[in-house]
Amino acid sequence: MSKFTREEALEYHRLNGKPGKVAIVPTKPMDTARDLSLAYSPGVAVPVLEIADNPEDAYEYTSKGNLVAVVSNGTAILGLGNLGPLASKPVMEGKGVLFKKFADVDVFDIEVDSLDVEEIIKVVKAIAPTFGGINLEDIKAPECFEIETRLKAELPIPVFHDDQHGTAIISSAGLINALEIIGKKIDEIKVVVNGAGASAISCSKLAVRLGVKPENLTMLDSRGVLHTEREGLNKYKQEFVRDTDKRTLADAMVGADVFYGLSVADVLTQDMVKAMAKDPIIFAMANPDPEIKPELAKAVRPDCIMATGRSDYPNQVNNVLGFPFIFRGALDVRATAINEEMKVAAVKALAALTHEDVPDSVLRAYGKESMKFGREYIIPTAMDPRILLWEAPAIAQAAMDTGVARKMIDIEEYRKELAFRQGKGARMHHLIMNKAKSSGGTKRIVFEEGEEPKIIRAAARVKDEGIGRPILLGNKDVIRKKIEELALDFDPEIIDPSTCEKCEEYAQAYFKLRQRKGRTLSMARKVMRFSNVYAPMMIHMGEADAVVSGLTYDYPQVIRPALKIHHTAEGTDHVAGLYIMIVDAKAYIFADTTVNIDPCAEDLVEIAALAAGFAKSIEIDPRVAFLSFSDFGSTDHPFSNKMAKAAKLMKEKHPDIPSDGEMQADTAVVSSFIENRFPFSAVKDANVLIFPTLDAANISYKLLARLGKAKAIGPILVGMGAPVHVLQQGDEVNDIVEIAAVAVMDAMSRD
Repeated sequence: MSKFTREEALEYHRLNGKPGKVAIVPTKPMDTARDLSLAYSPGVAVPVLEIADNPEDAYEYTSKGNLVAVVSNGTAILGLGNLGPLASKPVMEGKGVLFKKFADVDVFDIEVDSLDVEEIIKVVKAIAPTFGGINLEDIKAPECFEIETRLKAELPIPVFHDDQHGTAIISSAGLINALEIIGKKIDEIKVVVNGAGASAISCSKLAVRLGVKPENLTMLDSRGVLHTEREGLNKYKQEFVRDTDKRTLADAMVGADVFYGLSVADVLTQDMVKAMAKDPIIFAMANPDPEIKPELAKAVRPDCIMATGRSDYPNQVNNVLGFPFIFRGALDVRATAINEEMKVAAVKALAALTHEDVPDSVLRAYGKESMKFGREYIIPTAMDPRILLWEAPAIAQAAMDTGVARKMIDIEEYRKELAFRQGKGARMHHLIMNKAKSSGGTKRIVFEEGEEPKIIRAAARVKDEGIGRPILLGNKDVIRKKIEELALDFDPEIIDPSTCEKCEEYAQAYFKLRQRKGRTLSMARKVMRFSNVYAPMMIHMGEADAVVSGLTYDYPQVIRPALKIHHTAEGTDHVAGLYIMIVDAKAYIFADTTVNIDPCAEDLVEIAALAAGFAKSIEIDPRVAFLSFSDFGSTDHPFSNKMAKAAKLMKEKHPDIPSDGEMQADTAVVSSFIENRFPFSAVKDANVLIFPTLDAANISYKLLARLGKAKAIGPILVGMGAPVHVLQQGDEVNDIVEIAAVAVMDAMSRD
């Protein structure tokens, strides 16, 4: 658990002079009088009348379909108890932030000043037309059960009490995976549940639904085991009364396979843990301190699998893995309820995701070098961006399958839409991926640095996702050992250039290419042992279609050997490096960002043509701007004159490509600037930006990526005589897969 002071927590909540954690922002333009007339009077009357005629149109013309009410009366705030509705507001705002951050769901937090069940139900029903769903939060048991049951029955929108069902869903996913690891069957295990509140009862109900036999589940409250001789139990506890002679937690733990702790700190002793069955599963979920600390449990039972509610231990049962994505899926099909089948779908989606390779962004967020399915990783982590793409579609599908969806959707298209919600570059990423996959996964991609774990993981994804056929260069034993360590189901083709039987054949071919360039056969044999030479030769020999390299090599170490073998593309004299920059969902191409230091005007024209050609390949209609500090001759200087000359030559050589210059950067990208000041320009709102020098382009894209938070895709080499593409040192697995897809696109374009 992250350490912080009281002062830090308070300062966070009043940070930047804006108290609280949420705000309301407009989603439509509000810049002109016409905008205001559309937003309010008189324009707003049109959707009002439409909704009056057809209430379902509220989902089309208002925020209802993406708006959830988080409702509390503050009677069970976190682990703090009944502190009242106003004190619960920081928690409810926090809930809203999590909804927005993880699933792009908007929230109004509603704090109800009432302890009366009927009054709370009345309030929620009265405000329900505003919302697409209701999330009940921090309402104590047993009142919470009655409130949820009534509202679910009386409202036509999803009602979900997260304190109950969220914990149940996450812990159930962990349970399924833990049982898989130890090889036990769910219908044979004995489960002890310590706690009989909202979470405990919901966890128990879901465990039974998943296959735990009711007679094998023992529940305890603060007075001990719920047995047949107990009196004064409410109807919710009555469901879990068992005919047993066990009375205490110590009694119940003898021979137990699973412990669910939803109670208080330190109630589970080491002696109790010792008494459990082989390979015990212990979910100590009390917050902030668990029923037993993992180190104490493992000291006496090293064979145990542990989960807690804390972030400083592995396997955190964190409700944020559930509610944002559950509501996302429910809202997007306009579900009338969140039913049991949808909860089970969430469980299965989370359990399945845990088996997948963990992205670098997640490893970095948790300071880990690796995370893989096993005893220390049975539940996805809260910062895993893939949860949205797995859980929300599972919820949506279950809603449609069970008849509670009012809107039918295509799940595959829905996954794409969800990815687009995750931010900048998602649409471009999917476009590149889909174009690469259209090859049928047949293109052979050589990865020069085949022993690198990131490369191996990326290559596995390239194969699994049908992007291409990976070939890894390196020591076969080393690569296979790393594949095993990474727990990947992956059997790639591996070639070791230092021992390859084809080295002599390759050396002879290389010598033939370079014999009049100062190369001897002996030298050819020597260099052919290097992956950065062997790989581009594989394309030359017809045994590969593309090369990806550069994770550990310097840029020139990749490009120079490839150029010696393949030269530049026909009709071109230069190679250039491009970056796709995604800014507010809009794509720009920057060139040349990586290769040509100080290109002349003629060189810039060639670079611009290459960049425009690539833009067309990713379905961007190019509008080329030659950038300078000057606008259309405003300053007579060699630097600006070079760009003006390039713009003139571009129009002469490529009249079919809209282009203009020289112009300043803001003139190029802000259409109103150029329309008002330079209406004669052939380019308004440029999307292919040609920089005068390498330093200008390189500095610009890096500043935009780091300070402007733009998504950068690249570098992408254009003008090469063969599909050879270079990585950046430090690239993550997602970046490598993306460049591999670009390499496949490049190979396809040469067929």
